[in-house]
Order: sequence, then C-alpha cells, then structure tokens
Amino acid sequence: MSLRRPWGRRIAVLLLGAWLGPVATASALEVDAAGLAPADIAATHALVDDVLPRLPEMWRKGLPSGLILQWRDDLPPHVAGRRTGGRILLPRRLLQAWQARDAVVADDASLLAVRQALVHELAHSYDRAHGNALSGDARLRDLAGWQRSVLPLAGRRSRNDFVARTPDPYELERPSEFVAVNLEHFVLDPTYGCRRPALHRHFAAHFNVPATMTACAPGLPFLDADAEAGDASLLALDPSRVYAIDYLLAEGNTQAMSRWGHSMLRLVICAPGRTPGPDCRFDLTHHRVLSFRAFVGDVQISGWRGLTGSYPSRLFLLPLDQVIEEYTRVELRGLQSIPLRLEHAEIAGLLERAAQLHWSYDGRYYFISNNCAVETWKLLHDGVPRLGAERLASITPTGLLEKLARRGIADRRVLDDGDEARRLGHYFEPMSARYDALFDVAREALSLPQTDAQTWLSLSPTERATWLPQADLRTSAALLVLENAAQRRQQLLLRDELKRRYLGRNAPDDIAQALQALRAWLGDTGFVSRPSELVPDGYGLPQTDERMRIAEEARARVTRLREQDGALRNQLERWLPADQREVLRGIEANLETIGARLRVLDAAGAS
Repeated sequence: MSLRRPWGRRIAVLLLGAWLGPVATASALEVDAAGLAPADIAATHALVDDVLPRLPEMWRKGLPSGLILQWRDDLPPHVAGRRTGGRILLPRRLLQAWQARDAVVADDASLLAVRQALVHELAHSYDRAHGNALSGDARLRDLAGWQRSVLPLAGRRSRNDFVARTPDPYELERPSEFVAVNLEHFVLDPTYGCRRPALHRHFAAHFNVPATMTACAPGLPFLDADAEAGDASLLALDPSRVYAIDYLLAEGNTQAMSRWGHSMLRLVICAPGRTPGPDCRFDLTHHRVLSFRAFVGDVQISGWRGLTGSYPSRLFLLPLDQVIEEYTRVELRGLQSIPLRLEHAEIAGLLERAAQLHWSYDGRYYFISNNCAVETWKLLHDGVPRLGAERLASITPTGLLEKLARRGIADRRVLDDGDEARRLGHYFEPMSARYDALFDVAREALSLPQTDAQTWLSLSPTERATWLPQADLRTSAALLVLENAAQRRQQLLLRDELKRRYLGRNAPDDIAQALQALRAWLGDTGFVSRPSELVPDGYGLPQTDERMRIAEEARARVTRLREQDGALRNQLERWLPADQREVLRGIEANLETIGARLRVLDAAGAS
C-alpha cells in the first residue's frame, strides 16, 4: 500500500502543480493539473489514494510508468473513461461527483461510478502493458463466453451469448472490455466471488492474491422445472451431494432432428441422509438432467430455422423421471446413461459452470455447429479444465460419446450386461418393447389380426373399441396401457396441429381472442427456459435476497399458469379439426370402457 504524503507537503505540491504541469502521486499514476483548481487537484489525489490501494500489488506494480490521469469536458455523455496512449481520460462530471463525497453515504452509487471508471482504465493499462495477458488468456476467454468453435478452423466464436444477468452489457463488446468490467467488480464488489466464482478464482490466481469471498448463499441455484407436475421451484444444489455425472444419450429415431440422438448430462444426486456412494444410483427421484434444448415457444420445429440459428439454445435442469417419460414412453427412444470418470473437484467445477450457463446463457441453436452435442462438449470443455486439453469436439451425440469412451473418460462397459444395465439404471429401454409384449398378451387372448403394437395403435379408436368388451382381466390391463400410449401420441399430434394452424400468420380471425390468450400463456412460460427473467436486476449467480424473490415469483407464475391452463385447453380444443376431435373423444371413451371393465372383472374375481 502506498504511503500518504504529510499534509503540508501535499499542499505545496498542489499549489506548484497549477503551473508546473503533471503532479506525481504516491504511485506511478500522475495527475495532469492543467486547468484544475487546488481543490480539484486535492480531490483527484484523494481518488487515486482511495483506488490504488484496492488493487492487488502485482497490478499496481505492473502499471506502465508515466501514466497520467486527466479530467476532460469533451468526452461523449455515455463514455465513463478512455485510455489514449499514456493518458487516462475521465469526464469532469465524475470529479464533481467525487468532490461531493462528504455529502453522501460511503457506498453511494455516484462514488462507486467514479471508482469503477478509474479501475476500468487502470485494468486496460495493466492488460495492454503486459501484452493482453488477461484478455488474450485462452482459459479466461472460455470462462467469459468467447467459446471455441466445434469446427477446427473456425477458432473462437465472435459473439458472446452470456447476455443475461450481466453487470454491464459493455463487457460483451470484446474480451478486453470484459476484463476491465470484471476487474471493476473483482476489486470493488465483495460479492463478486459468490456471483462469478470461477472468474474470481482466475483473477486471484493471476494476481497471486487469496481468493477470499464473503459468505455466499449455500448451494448452486437452478430453476427446477417439472413439466409433468406443472411446477417450477428453486433448487440450491449442493455439489457434495452429487455422487457422479453420466453422459446421458437419447438414442436416435427416424426424424431428421433426432437421427443422431440427443446428448445430456445426468446428475446422480444422493437422497437426503444417504452417504454419497454407489447406492445413490437408486435415488432416481432425486436425479436431475442438464439438457440443452432448442427452446420453441410458439412455432413447430423447422429444419430451416434450425439450420439458420433462429431458435434459442438454453440449458434446462429437468427431473430424470420426466426425461425418462419423455423419451422412452412418448418418443419411444432408449436412454444410455454412461458414467464419466471425474474427480469430486471436477464435478463441482462442472456444476458451477452449468449454473453460470443456466442463469446467463442465451445461445442460438444451429443444427450442425451448435446443437446439443456441441453445447454439451463446450460445457465439459469449459467446466473441467482437464477435458479442455482433450480433442473431444463433435457435432453428433454419438460421436461425442465415442470420443469420451476412446479417451477413457466415459465407461461404456456398464452396458455390456443388458439386464444389469437396466437394473442399475444405466439403460432405460424404450417402451416400444414393452408395448409389443403387452400387445402379444392381447393378440393371443383375442386372436387379434394385427402383428405388433404400432399397427394396433394406428387403428382408429372405433376399430380398437370393438375388441375391448371381450378382454379378460389380464388382457384389459394390457390394453389400458396401450390406450394410454395412444392418448399421449394423439395429444402430441394435436398440439403440433394447433401450432401449425393457428399460431402462424394466417390464423383465422374468429379465434383471435383465444390465440391472444394462448400467446400470452406461452410467453408467461418463458421463465422456465430463461430463469433470469424472474430477477432482472443483479448479475451472476443469484444470492440470498434474489433467491427469495425468484422463489416467490416462480410460485406466482406457476399459480397463474395453472389457472389459465384448463380454460385455454377447453377454448382451443373447439378449433381442432372435427376428425381429430373425434379421435381424441374415441380414445377417452375407450379408456372409460376399459376402466369400467377392469372394475367389473376385479369385483367378480374378488367375489
């Protein structure tokens, strides 16, 4: 820390400075006194003596010699400072704010703005004097959001998509501005280490200072979205409770957007009270899945829009049960859960990076260059430095798994024994196999002419209805499961039909009011994919007071959505094509018939 001059000596220096030009401070930073009154010079030195001791010693000593601070009246109103050659230029309005410091509280925003402006320019001075030691640092660019491209010759992406919960959007202009903005907060904000912990550690290591932090809110915050339950709440994830992380692969199907599968990460979270260990794999209700998805609010998936980056790509935290339901029951795709060989510290770092993405990242989905596999690779690359040194980049989920396995990071041997893989939750088979087994029960009992479950489900509800009264108890139970599958499939078809018909530009005028309500409802669900909407102020990982507001706002929105959901369903169902409404009604009638028959047969058996 620099020593202050005796006051008498300082007065003499200040008076001389009015006509001798630049005046030396107790550091390498000098003050251009031209045009300044003695009180201005005194205030300037007070500012310098306030700011410089806050900088790490390595930073202070690393500033270029002959650096001069000058107050200017000709800077644009939006500019808080500039560095030109060996001069730091600050607007005179900031000097006036600093001179009024005795009339405001110590943490007043006006005083913070003055300190930030000077720290910002001193950060540029240090960085440039050392050959862009920070802004050119590959690891820092990874953390900041200028991520590597999956394409070998493309280098890094020119756009930074970490646009939400930023302390200052100016940090997204270029890496040098990111460094300067973040060093403002590293020096002046005691909560910086809680909000951006990885960057805090990186700067502390660079400047060789302790990575000290204030008391942070416990756990890593995630919005826990459960579509099946129609709920969303705030989860404070404790990394020490995560026993393992698996590469979760949804197997491909014949659809173009899903042909190569979908890559996700499964968090094996231990149930409360359980000591972290292999048995945590049986705590399925506590497991969560990190999944990058092309969020589609009001239009159907379009291959062209997927190629041109028209869809947002965001990171969701989902219950494993929901993911199993979605892929195995609805899409009839198997799930492979392959353990990744990660140390406990690497798991913690990966989860910390995932939390940062969850609250800040709003990327663009590209079918080739920024799909789920690419996003998952970037998360592994940036969240686990050891993996960043591996050549893992791939544009397909299966290709990424192959590279992880080839380098000994993913252990695919867990799939060698199929029965054991299913028992331990390393493989979740598609329900198509179970549907075929159930259909075989019905076919044998009723001599059905259809050959498999898919053929049976392709029949109209009326055609299936003719066989239902002949079924015994076991057969009726099998047919109930199959009819529920038919209902889920039909509901998906109707949802897409509504989007195609009525959410485009050519929607009929006679349902405009219903569509307006639907669009508002869809907009209100946006917080699930972009939780930063719930707390628009602040930056980085939300802390205690922000988490309370997030939880309250999420509850309020979920309540509002539930209230609107039933009315919207009834209103919009009337605008479905008549033949499709009849299919839905026929399935509902079949379910009632099977349910009634099961009750009769069960009662007869009991008597």
